[in-house]
Amino acid sequence: MSAGPKIAVVGATGYAGRELAHLLVRHPSIDRPIFFLREGRDGERRANCITDLYPELRGRGEAPCRPFSVDAVAASGAAAAFLALPHEVSAEVAPPLVDAGLKVIDLSGAFRFRDAATYAEWYKLPPAPAALLGEAVYGLPEVYGSELKQARVVANPGCYPTAVILGLKPLVESGWIDRGRGIVCDAKSGVSGAGKQPKPETHFVEVNENFRAYGLFTHRHTPEITGNLGLASEDVIFTTHLLPIERGILATLYVWLDSPREAAEIEALYREFYAGRPLVRIWSAGTLPELRHVAHTNFCDVGFALDRDARRLVVVSCLDNLGKGAAGQAVQNMNAMFGIEETEGLL
Repeated sequence: MSAGPKIAVVGATGYAGRELAHLLVRHPSIDRPIFFLREGRDGERRANCITDLYPELRGRGEAPCRPFSVDAVAASGAAAAFLALPHEVSAEVAPPLVDAGLKVIDLSGAFRFRDAATYAEWYKLPPAPAALLGEAVYGLPEVYGSELKQARVVANPGCYPTAVILGLKPLVESGWIDRGRGIVCDAKSGVSGAGKQPKPETHFVEVNENFRAYGLFTHRHTPEITGNLGLASEDVIFTTHLLPIERGILATLYVWLDSPREAAEIEALYREFYAGRPLVRIWSAGTLPELRHVAHTNFCDVGFALDRDARRLVVVSCLDNLGKGAAGQAVQNMNAMFGIEETEGLL
């Protein structure tokens, strides 16, 4: 650990919080993180050190755990706080932390929309204060990197939207998509994407040797995708599926091009768009990434196949939902906010 910025983490018992712990305790450019734990969470009252929660970190990195209160975080000397909390709790906790002078990186969906009505409609929860929603930066560094340096609040993107947006953004920006034919986003996630809170449909017996679609036309990540791609809701069909695996997201994206293109043109478009962005890896034309290539990393891998008619295009975008889809991307955002090398602590 160096004498870099001091970092607080609020919430650590969820899957994203655990991934954050693994990344932050070994990050070479920050001071030792402090974990603030909420009362009533499993195991948190007994934890004095992060290794009490995650024994696998013993000998690899340690950090203190303290009871959570806004005043305690504000008094800790932390320059920034990660919020690994439920949506409604983040919406309540973030404003006083920002008022206390901390930068906030929120891993929930509480700040992903500028419009409070959109959040209320899709999350069925009271929104955060409109002023803070208005200034929050959507934390996708490959798209909004220039805005992160001055941000006080960063809304870490959802895991599905990260895969879909990174997979489609170059095509949307180029204007090469024939939107009249529609875009199909067929996405599949490991079970950890559903969170740690037990649900009947994520029990082992329900998931093992099974595969199912869910959230058709109602998934809360839909407006996050369309809004950040500048697409109308009628342009996109977004369907999610639950895979019987622990982690990973693979999004298969089907588009029609507005005119015939060469595979080399498409590959060049992607390579130019993501030039200098080392955490997006573009595969050669006709080769496709797999989940095993990105598991336990902060990479998003993108490949594609072009039909012989040169107009039907399939893009495959995959990532680790706990890495680039959650905690890894949050650390990537923190690096940008403090002028730290983008890949620091992530490779």
